[in-house]
Amino acid sequence: MFRNLIFDWSGTLVDDLGPVIEATNAVLGRYDIPAMDREGFRRVFRLPYREFYAELLPEVSLEELEAHFRPAFDAALTPVTVLPHAREKLEWCSTLGIRCFILTSMDPLAFDRQVDEFGLRHHFEAIYSGVLDKREVIGRILQVHDLVPAETAFVGDMTHDVETARHGGVSSIAVLTGYNHAEVLAAARPDLTVPDLGVLRTLLDRRRSVSRPVATVGALIHDGMGRVLMIRTHKWGHRWGIPGGKIERGESSTDALRREILEETGLTLGAVEFALVQDSIDSPEFMRPAHFILLNYVAHALTTEVSLNDEAEEFRWVRPTEALALDLNQPTRILITDAIQRQLIPHAHA
Repeated sequence: MFRNLIFDWSGTLVDDLGPVIEATNAVLGRYDIPAMDREGFRRVFRLPYREFYAELLPEVSLEELEAHFRPAFDAALTPVTVLPHAREKLEWCSTLGIRCFILTSMDPLAFDRQVDEFGLRHHFEAIYSGVLDKREVIGRILQVHDLVPAETAFVGDMTHDVETARHGGVSSIAVLTGYNHAEVLAAARPDLTVPDLGVLRTLLDRRRSVSRPVATVGALIHDGMGRVLMIRTHKWGHRWGIPGGKIERGESSTDALRREILEETGLTLGAVEFALVQDSIDSPEFMRPAHFILLNYVAHALTTEVSLNDEAEEFRWVRPTEALALDLNQPTRILITDAIQRQLIPHAHA
């Protein structure tokens, strides 16, 4: 189940192929090049579009071509429309808390007119328009918005979109509603190809319905002197909690715990004691809907020198009772309360 979707605009969410073909033929006609029909255009057009025009009109600057293209596009007789299933797909994303972004080569002024005219702007966390080569931008999008590549897909209608997804290390989803012919798209080998966004929604719904709970491990780490480690993370709405993560296939829960703690905090664990198991089912505190089985431990850190990775924002060593005064996520509060009652933290009352 993808947590983040980056959408192309033209041919993916809106149908502006007709006006683009009209405008392209108007430009080509100025230089006595024969007009293209729809199927011919879909087989040869590609992004970055400067490369497309460089083959047809190598002696003409891109600035000159755009000066002809923009007014021809605005004067086109074929209307621009929202593609079938696009609104429903975006509403589905909003309902499930899936973060949505736009990455398009479309002129920013023309894009702004369309997205506002169609009332779709509110669906997108951020918009990147006027991007000639999307491969140069996708890495920045992932970094700026802290998107995990394995949880992200780029949805587009052209081979350039597939190449962009591959360049960014994210999944590629090709839709057949836009600029590239199905045979052309197939040659780019996208991870998933769908005829339209309605089918994509159905497929992702099926995957979601058969998804299993995710087993995770986490530890209330103490220093042996009555203090416990609290970390604050954006994953839990910037609340305080404990470090931990998912168990990988073939890994024991305690091995997973030691690995995750080392990766997230730089700490090596000594004695580890199982404390309790909790369910977290679509918690409103977590950054997205998810079902976790939380295996909670109490563990002794061999040192107190913490080195956080990018999953956490800050840390504190505090007494368990002091930890309860922090803005904790609920599973952590339950764990700390249980640890206090069962006296699992050495010297906590000293």
